[in-house]
Amino acid sequence: MMTTAADKSEVMIHLETRNVQDGQVNQLVQDVPGQFFNMGKTIYLRYQEKATDGQTAAVTFKVNAAGDEVQLSRHQGDNRSRMIFAVNQQVEAKYQTAYGNLPLTILTPKLNVSLSNYPISGKVSVDYTLFSNGQELGQYKIRLQFTA
Repeated sequence: MMTTAADKSEVMIHLETRNVQDGQVNQLVQDVPGQFFNMGKTIYLRYQEKATDGQTAAVTFKVNAAGDEVQLSRHQGDNRSRMIFAVNQQVEAKYQTAYGNLPLTILTPKLNVSLSNYPISGKVSVDYTLFSNGQELGQYKIRLQFTA
């Protein structure tokens, strides 16, 4: 893992997401510019995600030094979410909307992070299931690759 003080680099991000909700499969593939920050032993990736309705969402991935926990923050209009992925752990989260907060539980059976210094690049893979009030909302996969 990278361990220098605060570093910032422009990166290109290739993002693939897949979710299954109520038997329907949705897939999204995007290539977007972003920023990589290295602060101490924690890395951050920030980018603007293009939504299907033409709006954008500010997205930040935070990866801890061990690479065994990833935090995903997303902000689009009145909607804000912060989810933490940790292998085989149930983690509570909230999805804030204009109509109130939706309590969520995240179960992450798969999490892989690989990073390289030269050039700055990496991969983040997350498989998770999302629940609200004990009810399964869907199964999700995130595949993110970045390179400077």
